[in-house]
Amino acid sequence: MVFAGTPVFARAALEAIVAARFAVVGVLTQPDRPAGRGLRAQASPVKAWALENGLAVDQPQSLRAEPALARLAALEPDVMVVAAYGLILPQAVLDLPRSGCLNIHASLLPRWRGAAPIHRAIEAGDSQSGITVMRMDAGLDTGPIVATHPEPIAATDTTGTLHDRLARLGATAIVTALDRLQAGERLGGNPQPQQGVTYADKIRREEAQIDWREPADVIARRIRAFDPFPVATLQLGGEPLKVWRAHGDVRGNFAAPGTILCAGPDGLEIACGSGRLSVLELQRAGGRRLSVDRFLQGYPMTPGTVLDLFVRPD
Repeated sequence: MVFAGTPVFARAALEAIVAARFAVVGVLTQPDRPAGRGLRAQASPVKAWALENGLAVDQPQSLRAEPALARLAALEPDVMVVAAYGLILPQAVLDLPRSGCLNIHASLLPRWRGAAPIHRAIEAGDSQSGITVMRMDAGLDTGPIVATHPEPIAATDTTGTLHDRLARLGATAIVTALDRLQAGERLGGNPQPQQGVTYADKIRREEAQIDWREPADVIARRIRAFDPFPVATLQLGGEPLKVWRAHGDVRGNFAAPGTILCAGPDGLEIACGSGRLSVLELQRAGGRRLSVDRFLQGYPMTPGTVLDLFVRPD
């Protein structure tokens, strides 16, 4: 088989596939990207693990180019497993493996097709997520469903914690699917229902700024959804402060959105469009994440102060 993937989520699946002793004849991953303070080219988690374990790696800029397609065809894969690869697979690639292309997607399709299903599920307040193994077609996460594996979303889950559970679940799910394929089962899958389709747009950095006109529970969900990236921020006097943990309180208030209601040993409470946000953990640029009581010791805030207002982009 050929495996195609890029981030940590995909690496978990590749590790499980190799551990289950399926033969991986090639690994596709995104080209190295600049990262870190020095902006040095950095290998993807999938590439780093694949090379450490003696697997052949290819990093085409596009799979539409004839040389990349020829290299892939020369591997003669019986199946291709795709997990958060980041490149569109043209029809010529989809048609290449004898048993097709299987995708590991971090949602219960057809809900949250697209780039950021974990973030968007938490942001929307969904009670569950999961893994879908699907047979790929030319659409955006529209292929027939081979298997689904639900996973509850806890009230305290962040994108980081849910991501890690789904990565492990996806690794188990794809090994189970490959076992079925190896046993001679044809994994044709069932068509996705037409009802319940939603799209998980890519996360933009500008979404991180808190809009205090929104309800407190909506803001609290977004803070969890944006942990660990891009991290929700508030601004005071033009200085951005990262908000790592908070919870929404439905108690009413009569202050303008963004007004600091309480700031001291008892915590930091901020008026929202409805309700109030209780902030639990903050971070200044270049500083450490601190509990709010420790943070306020070095960065006092005055009740009645109105935080910088920001309107979220559509």
